[in-house]
Amino acid sequence: MSRRTTTDDERELFRAVISGRAPVKKAKAPASEAVPVKPKKAAAVPVPSGVDGRTSEKLRRGAVSPDAKLDLHGLTEQVAHHVLSAFLQAAFQRGDRLVLVVTGKGARAPDPHAPFDMELAGRARGVLKTMVPRWLAEPALARLIADRRAAHRRHGGEGALYIYLRKTKN
Repeated sequence: MSRRTTTDDERELFRAVISGRAPVKKAKAPASEAVPVKPKKAAAVPVPSGVDGRTSEKLRRGAVSPDAKLDLHGLTEQVAHHVLSAFLQAAFQRGDRLVLVVTGKGARAPDPHAPFDMELAGRARGVLKTMVPRWLAEPALARLIADRRAAHRRHGGEGALYIYLRKTKN
């Protein structure tokens, strides 16, 4: 491998930077003429309204039984997205308040020292566990949801989510 040679211009720039006399580039337009660009705001997505303190505490303790449960184990990403959407819309229409969605914890990380795990080393792990929260933030589903959080251990813990639905307008 050959070493790269530096040019005289590069050496001079290096010396100028080190000595503190580096050249300063001039702006193309004066600051008074510059128009600040405001970043565009993202489309407004309804923020979950949350639940009252008493309900929140019951959820934290696992003292509330879910009205419905959906287990996404074994489904592909595309099918799981469709099933989750249909399930939440049906639960909302029925007037269910608390539903449980089981995603699973995701497979363990592969051991880099085990030869049989090397083929899995570059693959994503726990796809549904990662994607379900993203899907719940989509506008079509976010408008149905009052709150979402990890389930209590008795209902699946890290591998499941409580989804507290908004009240239906009857």
